[in-house]
Amino acid sequence: MFPEKTISQIKFEIKQIDKLLRAYEELFNKCQDSEPELIEITALASVLHSFYNGIEKIFEIIAKRIDKAIPQGKQWHRDLLIQMAKDLPSRKPVISKNMMTELLKYLAFRHFYRHSYSFFLSWEELEKLVNSIFDVWESLKTEISFFMDG
Repeated sequence: MFPEKTISQIKFEIKQIDKLLRAYEELFNKCQDSEPELIEITALASVLHSFYNGIEKIFEIIAKRIDKAIPQGKQWHRDLLIQMAKDLPSRKPVISKNMMTELLKYLAFRHFYRHSYSFFLSWEELEKLVNSIFDVWESLKTEISFFMDG
């Protein structure tokens, strides 16, 4: 249904995010057993930031190559996420409304991370995102796969 180059680019980004999460799996597991220290929290925050950036790359590919429209302006990151949950003439929704709600949490964290000092990070703020990242990612991959299959 979609051009092979588009599918190939999306699959590449999916592999990159898989690789990211595998690379830090030991750190994620460690945080299940005990509260992480500042250095570990900082590393986890960086992974969360990279995780959302990877997801956004997938959404940008879809917006550019399928929708032919990438949002502009100050809120473009949020608008892009919302666009992925819309049913458009050129395609069905890429993600469900529930997934959009989940990803808004990661987007909000990404914004905080980019505009704050790392010593302001707290485990209480990151814990829910960290503990749900693998489930969110698996669900998102399923939704993207369903989307690509047409």
